[in-house]
Amino acid sequence: MVNRHNITIEQPDTLASLSVGNGDFAFTTDVTGLQTFYKEYENGVTLGIQSNWGWHTFPNTENYNVMQSALYSEYRGRKVPYLAQSPKNENDARAIDYFRENPQRLQLGVIRLVLKKADGTEVKLVDIQNPKHQLNLWEGRISSEFSVEGQPVKVEVFCHQKKDMVSAKISSPLIKKGQLKVEWIFPYAVAVNTHSGYDFASPDKHQSKLEKVGENSAKILRTLDNDHYQVKMDWVGQAELAETEKHHFVLSSKSGNLLEFSCLFAPEVTNEPLPAFAETETNNLESWKKFWKTSGAVDFSACTDPRAKELERRFVLSQYLTKIQNSGSIPPQETGLVYNSWYGKAHLEMHWWHSAHFANWGHPEVLDKQLEWYHTIYQKALETAQMQGFKGVRWPKMVGPEGQNSPSGVGSYLIWQQPHIIYMAEQLYRSNPSPEILNKYKDLIFATADFMADFAVPDSTGKVYNLLPPLIPAQEHWKRETTMNPPFELAYWHWALGIAQEWHKRLNQPVDAHYDEVLNGLPAPYQENGVYLGIAKATDSYTNPKAITDHPMVIGTVGMLPMWDKVDAEVMRATLKKVMSNWDWPTTWGWDYPMVAMCATRLNEPEIALEALLKDVQKNTYLKNGHNYQSPRLRIYLPGNGGFLKTIALMCAGWEGCTVENPGFPKDGKWNVKWEGLTKDF
Repeated sequence: MVNRHNITIEQPDTLASLSVGNGDFAFTTDVTGLQTFYKEYENGVTLGIQSNWGWHTFPNTENYNVMQSALYSEYRGRKVPYLAQSPKNENDARAIDYFRENPQRLQLGVIRLVLKKADGTEVKLVDIQNPKHQLNLWEGRISSEFSVEGQPVKVEVFCHQKKDMVSAKISSPLIKKGQLKVEWIFPYAVAVNTHSGYDFASPDKHQSKLEKVGENSAKILRTLDNDHYQVKMDWVGQAELAETEKHHFVLSSKSGNLLEFSCLFAPEVTNEPLPAFAETETNNLESWKKFWKTSGAVDFSACTDPRAKELERRFVLSQYLTKIQNSGSIPPQETGLVYNSWYGKAHLEMHWWHSAHFANWGHPEVLDKQLEWYHTIYQKALETAQMQGFKGVRWPKMVGPEGQNSPSGVGSYLIWQQPHIIYMAEQLYRSNPSPEILNKYKDLIFATADFMADFAVPDSTGKVYNLLPPLIPAQEHWKRETTMNPPFELAYWHWALGIAQEWHKRLNQPVDAHYDEVLNGLPAPYQENGVYLGIAKATDSYTNPKAITDHPMVIGTVGMLPMWDKVDAEVMRATLKKVMSNWDWPTTWGWDYPMVAMCATRLNEPEIALEALLKDVQKNTYLKNGHNYQSPRLRIYLPGNGGFLKTIALMCAGWEGCTVENPGFPKDGKWNVKWEGLTKDF
């Protein structure tokens, strides 16, 4: 089944780059199998080499302080600071930009072929003849075959699954003629929100120092301001690595038709020999076989509905992409390990969309690895809550690995990322209901719940608890000064506080009385004319053109979450149908279609689920390589892939208490869906 969806690209296509990776490191290739035409692909699916450890910070020469971004709001009789984007002067504006831009994720370099024609001129993309660029999903192997002036070239590439390393084998008669060499180029960092990440125009701002390790080995020591990393190359045979200009290093062979090398990127490397190509190949064949054999699988081959084949293609390619891009040790950025969006930082409200599916598809160990990172930023989250006068911890929104929330007029007011850690820790516990999991994450769970309970405000009776401004809900267009009781956040607050109480019981601790007061006192989502409103009292939720843009988050109230007893199923069904017919779909995002499909599935509306999941709108485009295309700015969008997998699991395996077989698919005889290895949702 997996091999049915191996990819073959037979003409240059800058949106059809192919990647290999291990979750913490990825290498993206063009039609030549390396990164030969990185300039031509820059505004497609960029040819990146990125990692979860490779970051750069521009020196803070002006001694900016993040509190220069603080904007104070009234909340329960006190002034609460939020790291916003409302500068009081030019210096504050520069400080805000500085803390948004830093740190930024690094492009670690470019590894490309230097191809020359017989007359000595360099080969251009249009000169590549008969290309066949392939990705073998079962093996994690990229291969490329093409010709230059009739001379064949074959390239094979793997990414080691335990090391941040690529291994390549190149064969061609052009090698001994001196017409094919391998070049490493190292760029400076770029402080631009959405960008390839390359700056090749500032050679004097950084250093690349070559150190020979042996006859067939060398290191490059990289320095960018106060940040450092190292690159080690080992090669086979009579070849030589030489610096040709600043930050340019070329490997050329003295004889034969073969060039073979391994290249390791790391904060610091040793002189130990690297695994050669054959060893890296074996590492991949074993690792990828294990991954696929332990992953959930869905076979649509017996389905006669014409939509089935595309569903299968999307879920198989999404499994591969989320494995190589999203399964690392920290929450991913929205464009993975390919190129920078929002400076390469993670958006923690997207962590659910990136990673919650892993538990449903047989890989809860990914959640365990990523949730550990929250321990490392716990202190900063605690300080944020204390600064604002709240109990517990308030998790950031847009964040680098160090945990500093980036100033934002939107992000700092979001709250829906708060319960995510409770959701994913509960998934982890359900996969392994052990004291070890409880003890490992209990402090994070209870500190998160402490904030959530404290954030809810009692009314004058003391019995009703409201979510009050300033806040911005997941449907971000609503004004932070007037938004109250958004329906999804109400449901998520209720569900997560209930789970926190279950953790108390599992640990033989008394339940928290205040948690119960809050979760029982949260009001039902507001409704009018038989449909739920976008936020409380927003009676223009479906008539105001702006109100039907962005994420239709009212639908997430049921779907992402199980049915809350304060939600009326028939009102939610009417809301679902209202959204399907009335929403401004071009303004939505890649995970909105899975979200709507999950709601439809739980409401026993499988045809609507399919319609939503395959909605014919630009931001629901899945490219040849499986990436979810959004726009010329966001050419890839991994929350869409993760959301798609989460939804397919729900449509097949259902949820706790669901007795319908394959509840997300119509019972019209066309959907003979077979699956294994999936777990039920909550």
